[in-house]
Amino acid sequence: MPGFVQTHTHLVQALFRGLADDLALLDWLQDRIWPLERAHDGDSAYWSARLGLTELLLSGTTAILDMATVDHTDEVFRAAEESGLRATIGKAMMDRENPAGLSESTDVALQSSVDLADKWHGKGRLRYAFAPRFIPSCSNALLTGTRDAARERGCLMHTHASENTDEVALVRSLTGKDNIVALDDLGFTGPDVVLAHCVHLTPQEMKILSRTGTQVAHCPSSNLKLGSGIAPIPALRAAGVRCTLGSDGAPCGNRMDMFTQMRLAALIQSPIHGPGALPAPDVVRMATADGADALGLQTGRIEVGRPADLVAVDPSAVHAWGGGSPEGALVYAMTPAAVRSVWIDGEQRVQDGAVVGWSTEETTQGCIQALARVRERADL
Repeated sequence: MPGFVQTHTHLVQALFRGLADDLALLDWLQDRIWPLERAHDGDSAYWSARLGLTELLLSGTTAILDMATVDHTDEVFRAAEESGLRATIGKAMMDRENPAGLSESTDVALQSSVDLADKWHGKGRLRYAFAPRFIPSCSNALLTGTRDAARERGCLMHTHASENTDEVALVRSLTGKDNIVALDDLGFTGPDVVLAHCVHLTPQEMKILSRTGTQVAHCPSSNLKLGSGIAPIPALRAAGVRCTLGSDGAPCGNRMDMFTQMRLAALIQSPIHGPGALPAPDVVRMATADGADALGLQTGRIEVGRPADLVAVDPSAVHAWGGGSPEGALVYAMTPAAVRSVWIDGEQRVQDGAVVGWSTEETTQGCIQALARVRERADL
């Protein structure tokens, strides 16, 4: 099958799996995630990224769109380069102050992002995406500056939007507008924009997404665990909005594999709209071809002339074996254990269930030491 394409991940958070369970979004960010991200050093960011990349490769993901944190983005790129995965990565840009101290001036946020783009964009399988975190973390000056810098360089823009009702209310208090309206008024919509979540949308906002060609990254596991809600994916797709899939970060969904995201994406719509509201073939397309198109990649399909980003899965496990369609087996039954081999651009990166090129044991040991330092600094 084609390799999975995830359009929203946080590799720097892979180290924090299990450290922010059972919290709503804003508390999850302010009390746990931002202090932990602030406590990263370059080495811990590298090992966190390597842990996440290992999980992604072993579960058949061959391309990602990732948001790092305010610092140490070079180390995330370094790990991605070593992994061989196709990675579009952006430093998290934040110029509004927060209690964790995870912010910087507008000028520094913009200039450091431009420097990263100039260094990494188009290097091998790597590309840069400008990634302001979300409206509550970003001034209008940062968002408009990001818009201009990204479009000058032909880079994607990537942010969070309308994930949680408290966030929507906060954006209204800051801007006097709904989230998507505020972004559109700043020119932060269009085919070069990927918005994560889009759970709580007004009819006007859905029309804006459709009219502008703005793309949505659906993260069902994260939305359910944080209690954020269920995104209106069938309605968005019916309106012509390209909807893709991502696992988000390990602390808000715990699993970063696409099998979990596909299964949940299909199942959670059925109680609302009826069985088959988001059928398995459509979900597989969201996880492959639609994701690739969103990132401007030529992957996501098995066709002559396209890059050989391929995954071999074994459907013979007792929990997956059956006589139905391949798409149904992938979405409803299979798990990462089905993945046997992964190729990226024809280069084998997973063989017989193991990552080619680095040691999982070394990754685990690096993460153990890194997490101890981060937790001590964050006092968590």
